[in-house]
Amino acid sequence: MAMACAAKNNLHFNLCIDNGNSCAKVAVFQSDTIVFQQEYDALSVNNIRDILSQYTIKTCIYCNVGIVEVDLEFFLKTTFQCVIFLDEHTPIPITNNYLEPQRLGKDRLAAVVAASYLKKQTDILVIDAGTAITYDFIDAHAHYHGGNIAPGLALRFKSLHNYTQHLPLVHASESFDLLGNTTQQAILSGVMQGVLFEIEGYIVNLKIKYPQLSVFLTGGNAFYFLSRLKSPIFAQKNLVLIGLNRILQFNVKN
Repeated sequence: MAMACAAKNNLHFNLCIDNGNSCAKVAVFQSDTIVFQQEYDALSVNNIRDILSQYTIKTCIYCNVGIVEVDLEFFLKTTFQCVIFLDEHTPIPITNNYLEPQRLGKDRLAAVVAASYLKKQTDILVIDAGTAITYDFIDAHAHYHGGNIAPGLALRFKSLHNYTQHLPLVHASESFDLLGNTTQQAILSGVMQGVLFEIEGYIVNLKIKYPQLSVFLTGGNAFYFLSRLKSPIFAQKNLVLIGLNRILQFNVKN
């Protein structure tokens, strides 16, 4: 739900909450600088109270793509002078051309807002390697065109194990070869190289139409691929949080 925000005189800190599928990421911003950051397996009201014991915060933005936390949302509504629950009605500093804005993951939206802010007037592919791997494109005029969603690493490994009779459950590793010579290594290389080729494929094909394309890579599994990608990449683990802060700044009126 969008909410108009009051004047920000004497407001020094923004609280940004990215409540994802596997964990919650929280940051306190002073202007564009992160002064506090923490990840939580399950974010609670007490966690927010602990943060407020350290910082005087009157503005907050909450992005939720997981389970609705009624108690937490009520606490945010009744605690902050200005709180934005990011949804399809929230004003944003880009043009959203997605045909189903109500179904678009708000973390995806925040990530492209951040990328467009960090690399202005640039065609950008944002890759978020998390529970799912998302590919999102925003052009140099800050028009978001949409993107694709694919299974993340853990989902790929689990599906091979769960939907076959004899394949073992394998976990991601930074060390993998082009080809495996055991079943375990074949699964590891098949999944890891598959994602690597997938990422490179998107970059190569988008560069045909957008030769000056920049690429941002974020998400908990990004580090597996950074050193192996041939294309220049901007790695930014806090991309969603930066985007949330930018959206909050855009909505707080002077």
